[in-house]
This record gives sequence, structure tokens and C-alpha cells, in this order.
Amino acid sequence: MIRHVEQKSVSQVLPDDKIIYKIPKYQRKYTWGQNEWDLLFNDVIENDEGYFLGSTICVALPGSAFGATYLEVIDGQQRMTSLSILLSVLYTKLLKHKDELDIDSMTDLNNIKRQLAYKQDDKYVPRLQLQIQDNNQADYNFLLYESGIIENAEFPLYAGNRKIYKAARYFDKLITNFLQSEDPENVYRGLKADSEIKTLLNLVRRFNSAILVVIEVDNHKDAYMLFESLNNRGVPLTAIDLIKNLLISTSERDGKSDECYDRWTKIQKNLGEEYSVQERFFRQYYNAFIEELNKPFVTPESTKKYPLAYLATKTTLMDIYEQLIKKDYNKFIDDIEHASDNYAIIINNSDKKTYYAGELLNLERVQGAPGYLLLLYLENNKDILNIKDNNMKDIIKLLVSFFVRRNITDIPNTRNLTKIFMDIIASIKENRNDTVYNICRNKLISESAPDSLFEEKLRGPLYDLNDTATRFILCHIEAQHTTKEIYTDLWSRDNSNKYIWTIEHIFPEGQKIPKEWIDMIADGDEELAYEYLNKYVHTLGNLTITGYNSNLSNYDFEKKKYRKNQDGKDIGYTNGLYLNNDVVSEDKWTVEKINNRTDKLVATALELFKL
Repeated sequence: MIRHVEQKSVSQVLPDDKIIYKIPKYQRKYTWGQNEWDLLFNDVIENDEGYFLGSTICVALPGSAFGATYLEVIDGQQRMTSLSILLSVLYTKLLKHKDELDIDSMTDLNNIKRQLAYKQDDKYVPRLQLQIQDNNQADYNFLLYESGIIENAEFPLYAGNRKIYKAARYFDKLITNFLQSEDPENVYRGLKADSEIKTLLNLVRRFNSAILVVIEVDNHKDAYMLFESLNNRGVPLTAIDLIKNLLISTSERDGKSDECYDRWTKIQKNLGEEYSVQERFFRQYYNAFIEELNKPFVTPESTKKYPLAYLATKTTLMDIYEQLIKKDYNKFIDDIEHASDNYAIIINNSDKKTYYAGELLNLERVQGAPGYLLLLYLENNKDILNIKDNNMKDIIKLLVSFFVRRNITDIPNTRNLTKIFMDIIASIKENRNDTVYNICRNKLISESAPDSLFEEKLRGPLYDLNDTATRFILCHIEAQHTTKEIYTDLWSRDNSNKYIWTIEHIFPEGQKIPKEWIDMIADGDEELAYEYLNKYVHTLGNLTITGYNSNLSNYDFEKKKYRKNQDGKDIGYTNGLYLNNDVVSEDKWTVEKINNRTDKLVATALELFKL
């Protein structure tokens, strides 16, 4: 069944030889988005070299062309595609410094090229051959061509609106942010060439050293049997499982294993069943109380400020908690249970209802989980810091505004968020005479993008930039005009977990513009209509909220306005929402009206999310 299993670095998976990876045409298209791109990049950056990325299953295809070995990728194609796109972006950035590279650096540059393409008849062709859905293959090939990796590729229309190019732009942004964070004094002036080259090559090395387990099987039947087995049978022990097992075994010598098991069960109930939340809690708990947790481990001979670790990451987590449990498991279980009670409040998983539950829900919706680190510290120390419920409410509202701005501008970058909140905690300890709110506010203002950049992003293709943040902004604007008598829950979901109320592009976002819209938006000029599509379709002024209807975007303006569902309920622009008041009164939709509505909504958002 299994022909070969080997642990390989990315540089070995994408080697300098004629191995070609083919993704079958029946595989799903490239679907990764911002969350997955962030995880891939930050996991490799924040952990030690040789970070484990997962496994991939391949079938060796019979025969070969031009001496190449073909492997068909059955599982792992999303990760492999993303790694290839990321490496192509690094190649592009290094290529700009080609004249400044020494011999060794030039060799490293050429190695990236050979990782992504192999030589066939004196020309380079892609080593990774993608599925054809959604123009994946055409977009990827042209990306490699633009990067200077291959010599020829046909230009695919509207590639910039699809996933491959969105991934490339996002990785470019993550890498740029990383370069700036490595040399903060040059954030606005740009790095010196030698410093940037060194940092880029370091990034290449880190990603090339990441580990994949490559499983090669004899045939497709074996591949799919193995895929099902790996994904549906047997769950490997997680770091949290290992921490629990160590706690139970350590407490067993005192006859307290049953008690610790029961208390651990309560902790897990507080945190919920989702592993990512459990792991995040244990990382944030350590990072929030790093001073207190390290104090028992500091001795006169200590050379490290924090003997346990300078930061809790996926790779340091087990080691940190092993030492804490072995040092004093009774204190550990007391402290961690108390903290989990407070964390349950923060993640809205507690029976205890708070004055600021609505603000916490908003923070969750705007993907503000990194801020839970600060809130955990504050909840644990409310009495010591004399923090009242109204203070907590104001701080959470501040965090909501901070994360709206951060998620729109990408400033500060994701990898700096933990340190920012750890710095705030340290400042709170050192400035007891100042109000906690002002300390938080001043720090968040200093780390955030200026209003001018926030406004610039709000006026741009906001939905394309971050659809989650866009939804939150629109819903939050609508919420300002809601009363108990006319309340509409815009966050409710149906039995399929889809939002009942969804973001609607008034001027349709589809790449095939209906004739009615070409006539309305551009007086019948098709070329101009597509120009408007690319420039205005994702801007705030062209977005609203309607009842879910997958066909709504295909209708003309009048049909959209008065659309009803099968129960006769208004799901078009006559649905009674404030956001639609200035849409439903229009007879036609034009670029001028999009711009005017953008002005209005941007002004509202700037006021709602000011720091």
C-alpha cells in the first residue's frame, strides 16, 4: 500500500531535480484565504526552524517525460500551492536586488527558481501543475512568469481578482511587514539593501527548513484509503492532552489524580471543545502572567530573565507547562482553573452574564482574539487594579476599534500583537497611579495606523481587502440605528450555519456583467463597465446588507430593490434596514452615487472606530 514515507524539508520536497507535482483536475480549486495564509506564515516565523507543517499524500504516475518523475498530489495541495506562491514572492523581492547579490546569495536566488520550475528543452516550466478550476493553473503560471521564474505564459483576464494573485499580494504584504519589523527605525524609509537581502534570505531558509511528511503510495485506491484513515480515524495527542496527562500522573503520587481530572474537565468545559481555543488560552495565560510564572524559577545564577521561555508558542508550550506542573502542580491547577473561569467570560462561554457581554461579542466578531491576552490579565486582577464593569466595557470597546483598524490597515502586523499586549500589561504594573484605560488607549494609538491611512483603506476595495471586517463595519453601522422595537439580528445563521443576512454588492461583483448593468452603470460601454467593476465594486458605497439569496446579485437594480423570498418577506433593498434607505429611493445606480454613499459611510466608520 505505502511505497515510501519520508520526513522532508520543503527544500527537499521542492528539490533541484525533475520531480513534477500534478494536482488532479478533479481536485477542488485553490481555496485558502487570509486565515490560512496568516497561520502558515506566522507558524513558520514564530517557531524554531524545522517547524512541522503536516503531511502530503502522493501517487507516483507511470511513465515520465523528459526524464521527469510525476507525482500526483492527493492530499496537501492547498499547502503546497501556498508554499510555492510564497517562495515566488520571496524570489521576486530578492530579484530586485540582483545587482547587489554576492555569489552565495545569487546561488540561493537561483535555487529558488529551480525549486519552482524545472528545465525542459532549455526553458523553465512550472514544477507544480495546478488544477484548472477557477483558472488556477493559468493564474499560477502567469505569476511565475511575472516573477521571472518561467519564460512564457498567457495573460489570464482578471487574474488579480482570483485566489492565486490574492495569495501573492497577501504574502507580499506579510513579508514587507516582517522586513519593517526587523528594522523598525527604517519602517518609513525602507531597509538598506544589504539588510533587506539578509532578512529575505533568512526567510527563504526558514520556509525551506519547514518539515513535511511525504507519503508515497502505489495507486489512487491506496491514496484515498490512507487519506480517509488519516483524517477520520484516530486523533493524535495534542499538546493540551499531554499537559493533562502529565498533571494526572504527577498528582497520582499524592492520591489526587481523580480530583485533578475533575478540575481539568471543568477547565475544558470553560474553554469549550475547539482545540484552537484551548491552545490559545494556554499560550495567552503564560504570556499574560509571564513575570509571575517565572518568578519561582529565577535564581541568583539565572542568566535568563524568563527561564521558562520568553514567549509561549506552539513549540515551547509543552516545555513551559511541564516545568510548571513539576514545580507545584497544586498551585498550577488552582491558578489555571481560576484563569479559565475568567477566560470563559471573555469568550462568552460562561453562565455568568456580564455588563459588557455585548462588547465581548463584538470583539469576537471582529477577530480580536489576540486582545484576550490583555482581558485575561484584567479579569484576573480586577480587584487589585480597581477596575469596574464600566471600565472593562470601555476597554473592550477600545479593543474593538483597534482591531477594526488593524484588520483594515494591517498595522500593526499580526506577529507583533502578542508583544503589544504584553507591553500594556507591563505598563499597567508600573503605572498604578494612571488609569488602566488611558494606558491601553495611549499604547494602542501609538501602534495603530494613522487616521489618514485608515480612511484611505476604507475608501478602497474594502470587501476584497477583508470581507470579515467589512461585514462587521456594515453591521455595526446598522446597529447604531436599531432599537428594541425594530431589532434585527444581522449575525443569525440558518441550519447550514450560513448567515441569514449577507453582504450584497449593489453593482454585481461577478466577472460577467449583465447587459442591464452595462447600460445603467456605463451607458452601454462594456469596456468602461469592466473598468468601473474593478475600481468600485468592492467599495463601501456599493455594499449593503440583504436577506440571503444566492441569485440576488444576478438581477437588475429594480429586481434587487423589491426582491421577496418564497414566504413573501422582503429580502431586497426594501427590507427596512437603515443601510438601504439611501439605496431604495434611487431609480438607477451610478458611479457618482457609489462615491457619494462611500463618503457617507466612511465618515460614519471613522467616527465609530476612532481611538
